[in-house]
Amino acid sequence: MAKLPLTALQAFVLAAQQRNLSRAALGMSLTVSALSHQIRALEQRLQQTLFVRGPRGVSLTPDGERLLDAVAAPLDAIARALQPPRQSRDGALSLSMLPTVASGWLVPRLPRFVARHPELELHLHSGSSLVDFNKEAIDAALRFGPGTWPGLDAVHLFDEWITPVASPDFLKRRSRVPEPAELARWPLLGDPGERWKDWFLQFGGAPPKRYVANFGDTETLHRAALEGLGVALGRMTMVKPLIEAGRLVALMPQRLRAEWSHYLVYPPRSAQHPGVAAFRTWLLEEAAQHISATAAVHAPAPRSRRSRR
Repeated sequence: MAKLPLTALQAFVLAAQQRNLSRAALGMSLTVSALSHQIRALEQRLQQTLFVRGPRGVSLTPDGERLLDAVAAPLDAIARALQPPRQSRDGALSLSMLPTVASGWLVPRLPRFVARHPELELHLHSGSSLVDFNKEAIDAALRFGPGTWPGLDAVHLFDEWITPVASPDFLKRRSRVPEPAELARWPLLGDPGERWKDWFLQFGGAPPKRYVANFGDTETLHRAALEGLGVALGRMTMVKPLIEAGRLVALMPQRLRAEWSHYLVYPPRSAQHPGVAAFRTWLLEEAAQHISATAAVHAPAPRSRRSRR
């Protein structure tokens, strides 16, 4: 019998679940090139095309859908057997989240939660890959996504909004802030989701034929804006503290709603965890304050003051 391509199957399943090769590669501690090689080798062995590559990620072909249905559950069962779940304690709360959400949004607010619940021992785990609640002793997670994860409860926290931002030094070099109608003629930074097209479609104008630079992740995109490379579409959750600190400037009051939102998610076993219940209550309060503060800092412009629709 030929050797089973288990590593290639794992790469395929993770890429299929993430719909993104970069995130799947991070989840397997591989380079994107190495993960793509694994998938191509699997496609050659099966003599089937499993993915269709697009500008916003990958999508499964019918053959890919059939393979995912056939192998995802068995691979997950093998992983659970080799790494049985650990049990969490009622007096401890383990949370998973993206590093950007941890440092930019949650950690600055955590002192208020600790003051309210000093009896809870917090364990924060930050990383780019999605936690597997069946394998890890994680009680809940903060996720940015579509809001539906099979087998998990998802509590909507707040929507994400994006808006053009630039550094004060960049604006000083150009001596002014751009008008919405001329934004396409300024040095723009390409974002991972190609949201500039949506921006110009909603607020007028046409996207540029080329960007100063293109970025595969939002954190690096924001860093480039901080360094004065050009204008970026900034996610308000991440850039609001930088705007308040004077390190970035919101160029205009218009905002575009992001495709995904922020959620608290947890498996059924965590529903009765007292720490998760306390964290959920507190987190919803903080989310409501965040929504109010973001609207106050960056309210949409009156219709009459917009140059174009």
